[in-house]
Amino acid sequence: MASEYNPTEIERKWQARWAADKLYEVTEDDPRPKWYALTMFPYTSGDLHIGHWYAMAPSDVHARYKRMKGYNVLHPIGFDAFGLPAENAAISRGIHPFKWTMDNVERMRCQLMSIGAIYDWSREVVTCLPEYYKWTEWFFLQLYKAGLAYRTQAPAVWCPKCQTVLANEQVTNEGTCERCGSIVSRRDLVQWFFRITKYADELLDHGDIDWPERIKIMQRNWIGRSEGVEISFALDRPDMAEKEIRVFTTRPDTLYGVTFMVLAPENPLVAKLTAPEHRAEVEAYVEKTRRESEIERLSTEKEKTGVFTGAYCINRVNGQKVAIWIADYVLLSYGTGAVMGVPAHDTRDFEFAKRTGIPIPVVIAPPDWKGGGLEEAYIEPGVMVNSAQFNGLPSEQGKTAVAKYLESQGWGKRTVSYRIRDWLISRQRYWGAPIPIIYCDKCGEVPVPEKDLPVLLPEDAEFRPTGESPLKYHESFVNTTCPTCGGPARRETDTMDTFICSSWYFLRYASARYDKSAFDPAYVKYWLPVDQYTGGAEHATMHLLYARFFTKAIRDIGLVDFGEPFTRLFNQGIIVLGHQKMSKSKGNVVNPDDYVKKLGADTIRTYLMFIGPWEQGGDWKDAGINGMSRWLNRVWNLVLEEPRWKTGLPSDDGSLKDLRRFTHKTIKRVTEDLEKFRFNTMLAALMEFTNYLSKVKETGSAGKEAWNQAIGTLVLLMAPSTPHLAEELWARMGRPYSVHNQAFPVWDEALAADEQITLVIQINGKLRDKLDVPVSISEDEARKLALDSARVKAHLNGKTVAKVIYVPGRLINIVVR
Repeated sequence: MASEYNPTEIERKWQARWAADKLYEVTEDDPRPKWYALTMFPYTSGDLHIGHWYAMAPSDVHARYKRMKGYNVLHPIGFDAFGLPAENAAISRGIHPFKWTMDNVERMRCQLMSIGAIYDWSREVVTCLPEYYKWTEWFFLQLYKAGLAYRTQAPAVWCPKCQTVLANEQVTNEGTCERCGSIVSRRDLVQWFFRITKYADELLDHGDIDWPERIKIMQRNWIGRSEGVEISFALDRPDMAEKEIRVFTTRPDTLYGVTFMVLAPENPLVAKLTAPEHRAEVEAYVEKTRRESEIERLSTEKEKTGVFTGAYCINRVNGQKVAIWIADYVLLSYGTGAVMGVPAHDTRDFEFAKRTGIPIPVVIAPPDWKGGGLEEAYIEPGVMVNSAQFNGLPSEQGKTAVAKYLESQGWGKRTVSYRIRDWLISRQRYWGAPIPIIYCDKCGEVPVPEKDLPVLLPEDAEFRPTGESPLKYHESFVNTTCPTCGGPARRETDTMDTFICSSWYFLRYASARYDKSAFDPAYVKYWLPVDQYTGGAEHATMHLLYARFFTKAIRDIGLVDFGEPFTRLFNQGIIVLGHQKMSKSKGNVVNPDDYVKKLGADTIRTYLMFIGPWEQGGDWKDAGINGMSRWLNRVWNLVLEEPRWKTGLPSDDGSLKDLRRFTHKTIKRVTEDLEKFRFNTMLAALMEFTNYLSKVKETGSAGKEAWNQAIGTLVLLMAPSTPHLAEELWARMGRPYSVHNQAFPVWDEALAADEQITLVIQINGKLRDKLDVPVSISEDEARKLALDSARVKAHLNGKTVAKVIYVPGRLINIVVR
């Protein structure tokens, strides 16, 4: 009788042994090919919940599998430790962000260790420690020197609860802050940006990376590349220096149908153009717009509103005066901040013109158009009308013809526009990497010398919900000396967006303790790029896009020789409870610690993989995890309880052949599923193998040698998924330590093949019979069996067989007349 399976005791024992032996610490002089497996590191929110496990445990299984397949596997872990929650905790609880964060790191580190992953803890990074953010500051300086970091005044998205600026990517589709859910507004602030738009075209190219198509589409849509024409409308205002308004359009063929111009309310031209009698109404509308989010302004469900400025511009192609309006659906940050209104051929413009009484002339004729007005905007291709010399031209050709005409007259040019804006990195907060810039009245904007890094966060900052950085009121931090002239100067008090920290952390893992630069170039050359990255699809237009930009930027600076950080990407789904997303506010978060204590980490690991395809997520149910616990107990008893064997079995006994075949079929299924992250079907194959071995054990028909080979294979196949259980069983079987240093089983294709196949018999393509036949059946034998089938003969009466088509291993189709 085997001893009782005690997962808590076993897991504690082996985790201590692995740590003492430094089993999972990797080196760069290993002769095996490298494999860099990385899971997005967790934010230091306080406790690991089951959602963290769902991201981390299956990715560890894949990394362990690669290690057993003969790779030198780096699978590091760290903590994304800067950000708003820590500072909000400081304000609400009176705890310093550093203490709050590091307490969380300590607690989460212990929880991560309980997973039993192959993390190389010697390479841990914590982004809020000076030894890390020193190099975040250093990277800022490199981008600054390369002209990729700049400071300018711009309207910014403002969260009133978090009291800070947000990047556009941090605003939800509902116009709320992704962190706290508050409705956002806008403010004009002088802020720092990274010039991500310089890399827009390169970021559109995913040719060298194996990523999910939906992530590529999300990034392409976010970048939003449009080919069109920038057109000049004349301004005839003696009191203004500006003599034109430029607009970008993808429909130059509709230029003759422009009846109004719309400026973004925050466009600087608005104040200059507005007639005195319209000023009060315009200013009220501008103020109202500033309180709206971009999402609200662009909503297709929102009624289109606007205000006439009393001013006009001139459409150069026909000399017509065009009324200038302002409307909230035009954004200063997109295109030129001005849009030409062509109501007959744009749905939004049509709606706006109908409401305001603006004329709607047709310039692209729909099929069978009789010359009258339109009931709705016609946005499809057609024939140009009311368009001077371009009348009768198909509109698609008209786009090119009008563009050429504008260029010949100096009134426009063909160009490309992008939806993506430069990356706003300024945050009016304390808990982030300081921006290493000094302001001197004499010398202007001066970068902090690299020898003076890091610019340290002061430990005694005062946290107040003012909407300004606590650093702004810390005199000893703000007041400094200009490194150029030695005179009095002031430090930048904004800190960097925390996404900058995660835009390079994968580089730091290569040499986490290296202190001469951000990373050891030789080690980065060995490990990078990351071979397999895993994490949530929600990071498509933030972290994943930022990391790609960052890598390309430092490549051009000469710091690395590759342009993509992550060669392969896999996105896991979300684990829910009762079909609802888990959240602390709902009180439905599953704490894995309780289950680890009761059932063991291996049980949680396997259950999380079994509840459904990893990319789809699944619903947590206690009944399911208990079933997984019972399976592991069955494996325990199966392996450790000695069977009673029949004696005198011949070496070619059928049961031995069946055992070998089932074993090799299982190896093949498990291997192919692990390669493709099909963890649920991989576990199903292992369960079927367990059931099969249980029957073999009951009959006692296999023999000791064959049995030991079979259960040894089972333990090796389970090792990536249940590392503690496999290690314990392997040791109790008297095998050499460690099971995780063994090679993963390899199947023999001949042994894994079915001995029988199902041969489909068709007559003129219609199914008439199915026959179980030997896999080695010849074509002549297959033809004879098919023609001799009673069911087939019944359909051949009175017909002539024209030919017999044989598809080996699959079917016979008898063609008759």
